[in-house]
Amino acid sequence: MTLREALRRAVASQAEIEADEERADAHSVAGCVPVDELPDRHRAKVSGILRSVTLRPREGVPALEAELYDGSGTIDLVWLGRREIAGIEPGRRLQVEGLACAIDGRRTMFNPRYELRPRPGE
Repeated sequence: MTLREALRRAVASQAEIEADEERADAHSVAGCVPVDELPDRHRAKVSGILRSVTLRPREGVPALEAELYDGSGTIDLVWLGRREIAGIEPGRRLQVEGLACAIDGRRTMFNPRYELRPRPGE
């Protein structure tokens, strides 16, 4: 670690330190792309931690929505026709793959393939 990195880390806020750690963990997963670099309307693989999970019906169809954070940004994950998915809960690490698109200015993936990743200490 250089002196500059040590100084930056010493004065960084807790949120900045957590974002750096999350970004490093997400980039350590092979083939994953940072959320802030996702091209629109392309298939991609992303890894991060779920910040929130909610049930939000879309046009009368149940839809489970989750927000995935990788340290560089967030992406909304939407599983149509699902009320719940075992293991999909806030604080869970997840790797997802699917078509990334922009919906109302937010990065979104519909019905992504997912893989649960171990939590720290598991």
